[in-house]
Amino acid sequence: MIKLLVINHKFHYEMEKLVRIFMPDVKIQVVYEECDDFNLYTSVTDEIKVIINFEDFNKTLTAPLCDDNEMQMGRMVYSLMGEYTGFYPKWGVLTGVRPSKLLINTEKQMGREKTKEYFKKDLLVTDEKFRIAREVADWEEKIISTSKPGSFSLYISIPFCPSRCSYCSFVSHSVENDKAKNLLPQYVELLSKELEITGKIAKDIGVSLESIYIGGGTPTTLSAEQLKIVISSIENNFDLKSCREFTVEAGRPDTITEEKLSVIKNSPVDRISINPQTFNDSVLQAVGRRHTADDTIRIFRLAREMGFDNINMDLIAGLPTDTVEGFKYSLDTAINLDPENITVHTLAVKRASGIGQNSPKIAVQNANIASQMLSYAYEKLYEKYHPYYMYRQSKSAGSLENVGWAKPDTECIYNIFMMEECHTILSCGGGAVTKLKAPNGDEIERIFNFKYPFEYISGFRELIERKKRITWFYNTYK
Repeated sequence: MIKLLVINHKFHYEMEKLVRIFMPDVKIQVVYEECDDFNLYTSVTDEIKVIINFEDFNKTLTAPLCDDNEMQMGRMVYSLMGEYTGFYPKWGVLTGVRPSKLLINTEKQMGREKTKEYFKKDLLVTDEKFRIAREVADWEEKIISTSKPGSFSLYISIPFCPSRCSYCSFVSHSVENDKAKNLLPQYVELLSKELEITGKIAKDIGVSLESIYIGGGTPTTLSAEQLKIVISSIENNFDLKSCREFTVEAGRPDTITEEKLSVIKNSPVDRISINPQTFNDSVLQAVGRRHTADDTIRIFRLAREMGFDNINMDLIAGLPTDTVEGFKYSLDTAINLDPENITVHTLAVKRASGIGQNSPKIAVQNANIASQMLSYAYEKLYEKYHPYYMYRQSKSAGSLENVGWAKPDTECIYNIFMMEECHTILSCGGGAVTKLKAPNGDEIERIFNFKYPFEYISGFRELIERKKRITWFYNTYK
């Protein structure tokens, strides 16, 4: 455990988050009264002082008070923790989830050149990370500008998977469990009902649909017939004339069949994901995925033969037992398959995941290795793709990022609309969160569905009552 001593300042939250980047697996206790057994001392009196105090390392930094004492303290903590650990995060002192949004907002105040200087000198962001934030910001602004006023996106949650991956922290039930599997028919029935009710609400408040995303979990855990029911419910209850994109996250190759692809192809869906995560069979086995690299390649080629022309593939940097060379092989394999999108995630070890609970206990790759993986990925992907959206997760290796890469005119607009909160997201299904944005303002409100499938089923009436809030919100913020 690390004791963080906070004296005479209100920056404890940011300092705690910054320390956690260097030591993500160590519990941090924040103390507000002077004591002798601290590990990190931070104070603001007549000067800014940071002391790091470990058995084998003890150093002090001081600095005069300035216009931004919080930022100055952050840089001092960064310097001392970097010296102690030998690790200097490439995002510097920046701890936020959406660096590109910060960049856009900062540019509105400072302009491009001063923003670049601010990111590099004040936030200590490296050239590599600033470049990608800059390009993502440009693409995000371009895509956001195409969204029509009074529009919304639709998200549908299928919180089921064939088995649970050891790194997964999502609310998802494995259908290896008979209880979870037996919930599927009733879940699909009620989901169709929720889609019907949500479609009526959308019509009543007069919003137009721009993008649809069926995610999970793994949507293709559903049978072909169940998939058809869900997609038909969307077609029957929403006006798709204005819809610009319809994605099904097919996900794991071991759930995808020709019959399911046929159902998807013979519908308005125009974008799918087939996610290898890695093309190394030993790594797939280590994280509990029940398919091989050859399975992924076979399903990808089948989808191509059936006419799918906008396919995304996900890879994860830093998976247990993976190596830099192994990741390079996976990335090269994905690029050679030539999908329209490649999304590169950094492994985030959450407490709700199997890895996070150390059951089974698997060593997680360190931040420097994950950083090498991402640097290689960006070098190769820039040759054929461009980065168009990005976000960061807590407890990701090295506090690194997840980036979506696309060929021109194949970007997933739903990802941007959802991440940047530029319009309403109406959501259906277990664990789904409706995010309401005022059409002519910045007001945001969230409506939460019950997380787990059994709760979704047992609490369906209450869930539908909650949806009445959508109409109230739009009547209030016209």
